[in-house]
Amino acid sequence: MRTRFSLAAALLGGALVLGCGKPAEPTKATPAKTDDGHDEHGDGPHGGVLVDIAGVHAEFTVDHPTKTATVYILDGKRGKKAEPIAATKLVLSVKSPAFQVDAKASPEAGDPAGKASRFVAVHENFGKEQEFEGTISLELDGKPHSEDFKEEKHDHGKK
Repeated sequence: MRTRFSLAAALLGGALVLGCGKPAEPTKATPAKTDDGHDEHGDGPHGGVLVDIAGVHAEFTVDHPTKTATVYILDGKRGKKAEPIAATKLVLSVKSPAFQVDAKASPEAGDPAGKASRFVAVHENFGKEQEFEGTISLELDGKPHSEDFKEEKHDHGKK
């Protein structure tokens, strides 16, 4: 009887060890590469940094004197044309100085009703002349999406 109990306990313990795998790592909701397979982007049409997010491109720009960040949503293929989306805001999470701000929809003239291709955030920290780095987050079609951005060094308009 003791042998059966030991055998049953060993089998149960082995099943638990083998059946328990490592929990799934959280992943970002990011799209697959576009058809042209590009990884790196140059400047966007507004002079900002481009990132792929939710099948489109997002261009992050900052106007330091007005303490304003603008995110333009552009087509997913080339990142050149406005691509209005059905969202009322994006969330910008900046690493340093650490802060988070909502970028509210500010539709451009050609955007259809209920959609926007431009999102604007005003925050004191955007007045600091630096290269910003952080995450753009949005919800599109009920799904959360996020992607990191990082500005490259530029002259901040100084000559």
